[in-house]
Amino acid sequence: MASRPTERDPLIKRSPVQPNAEVDQADVKRRLGPLEISAANRRGILAGIFMATFLGSLNLSLVPTMMPSISSEFQKFNQASWLGTAYLLATCTFTPLYGRLCNVMGRRGANQTAITFAAIGTIGCGLSRNMESLILARFVAGIGGGGIFTTSTIIVSDMYSLRNRGLVQGVASCFNGLGMGLGGPFGGIVTDRLGWRAAFLIQIPLYLIAFILSTYNIHYVTPSKSKSTKEVLKRIDYFGSLTLLISVGSLLVFLSTRYNESLPWSDARVIAPLVLAIVFFFFFLGVELFVAPEPVMAPSMLRQKIPVLVSASNFLVAACNFSVTYFFPMWFQVVTLQSASTAGLHLMPNSLSMSTGSLFAGWMMHRTGRYKKINLIFGIFPFVGAVLISFMRDDSGPIQSWLSIIPLGFGNAVVLQTMLVALLAHLPESHMAVGTGFGQLFRGIGQVGGVAISSAIFQSRLDSELRKRIHTPDAEELILKIRRSAAVIRTLNPELQRDARDSYAIGLRTVYIFAACSTFLAYCVRLPIPDQDLDMAHKKRRAASTDDQNHATPGTSSSSTPPESASATETENEDDALPPVGRKHRRRLSTYESADGFMDLESDRIGGSARAVPRTDTN
Repeated sequence: MASRPTERDPLIKRSPVQPNAEVDQADVKRRLGPLEISAANRRGILAGIFMATFLGSLNLSLVPTMMPSISSEFQKFNQASWLGTAYLLATCTFTPLYGRLCNVMGRRGANQTAITFAAIGTIGCGLSRNMESLILARFVAGIGGGGIFTTSTIIVSDMYSLRNRGLVQGVASCFNGLGMGLGGPFGGIVTDRLGWRAAFLIQIPLYLIAFILSTYNIHYVTPSKSKSTKEVLKRIDYFGSLTLLISVGSLLVFLSTRYNESLPWSDARVIAPLVLAIVFFFFFLGVELFVAPEPVMAPSMLRQKIPVLVSASNFLVAACNFSVTYFFPMWFQVVTLQSASTAGLHLMPNSLSMSTGSLFAGWMMHRTGRYKKINLIFGIFPFVGAVLISFMRDDSGPIQSWLSIIPLGFGNAVVLQTMLVALLAHLPESHMAVGTGFGQLFRGIGQVGGVAISSAIFQSRLDSELRKRIHTPDAEELILKIRRSAAVIRTLNPELQRDARDSYAIGLRTVYIFAACSTFLAYCVRLPIPDQDLDMAHKKRRAASTDDQNHATPGTSSSSTPPESASATETENEDDALPPVGRKHRRRLSTYESADGFMDLESDRIGGSARAVPRTDTN
């Protein structure tokens, strides 16, 4: 009787004369690694992820110029800020999971999942009938938006060496910057001509194209071991994600009720969310450090200098970026009384400078093989830009009002590119998804924090300034109206309008100063990060990954080629997935790492990036 096949047996039996040469050739072509795929295949992959990245960035900056129209239709301006924070909250909470999904579902499956959520949420935004459903749809879109950025970064990291990666990632960041820059003017122009719903629904065909490109082109494989769907579900850190969501969400509610709604500290609606935010933050830390077998935030990364410094920089840079992005157009809409379209266009120099900065950083790293010097030189640019913005007046000339933001966009683009490469250069390849997700987690928290904290600062300062200037009999009601709707300012008499505009100017200037402080602190945090030769770092990373592989699976082959039986292992029973006898169970590095330290990409049952390989009867 024929013996039962094991994971050591080839999936396709080969005779000495190889009678099935055509099948073998097709299988070899199907199973190329990420560095071996054709140039046309690589361009197709890049086209898909670049388009998805553009759409994700567009949705980040789309809402600010549309808020007056949306709040006017639903008559709920006091909830309008949640249109931005709901998207960012979802991005912050679910982004870390996509590093894990890239390992267990494959790059293709994870990217498709992200695009699907983003498209569903965008459709929901366009069809919403009330503010609550619109906020929920923005949350769903954010689940996909954060995944698009993470999966795109990991896919690019697969296909290029460290030295070339910076250049390609720079091109990707051009689409990121283009989306961020076009979001404001696109939202304003479409809203003025077709209505705000059209700004969401117009995006759906582009999401469909990105999905098709991802489906058709991403089919490379990497070293892996397959897991059953049950095993995949067990390896997701549900409690870590839930406690993080509740903690960050509660903090946003606290900032909104205390500063946007101006409720007193004694009010239960202020105290309760603050207490929940603190309690669930400690729950999150406890789950990550002691409970979760594969935590969403890698505890081991917290003990390493470079990941901690890069993540701190990401947090502060994101806080600076989003403080300015969300409050820069408001200066021109309220203080200088320009249209929404014109106000949005003032973000275009930022978009162009971000794209230029990303390309420049990638080209310099590709040319020199280093990242430290350009980070030191251009990393101070965002501070200069934020200071220039804070000096704006309502009578500032076009040079200052249009060009002040350029150093901020250019410098932050250089910083983000160099810090990603610096992080990956100090980690082995098998921890690439871990490091990428770890940095993205803190970047996501910084995005949420940037919008929420700057909103609280702005509303607090605005309320204080309005109370200093307005002393009419109906002052209390008038101040509340001005804070809740900027459109009210245009209806005031000249004297009150001047007071309101001056109050807005001071409140916005405080936000820009906060952004300047954040980016300067980020510059200081990055100073201890050492430089590396990227060619040498690439060789060390591969060597370190090989060592991890040998230690993770004692007694197995040290070859780094994909196992021939990746798909066949799915037919084994659940006990086959257990660790070998005598092997001590350990908590894995994080939810981005598989049980053996490799990337789980081969399972055709759960949508691995490898296309399904036909099974043959070995009996």
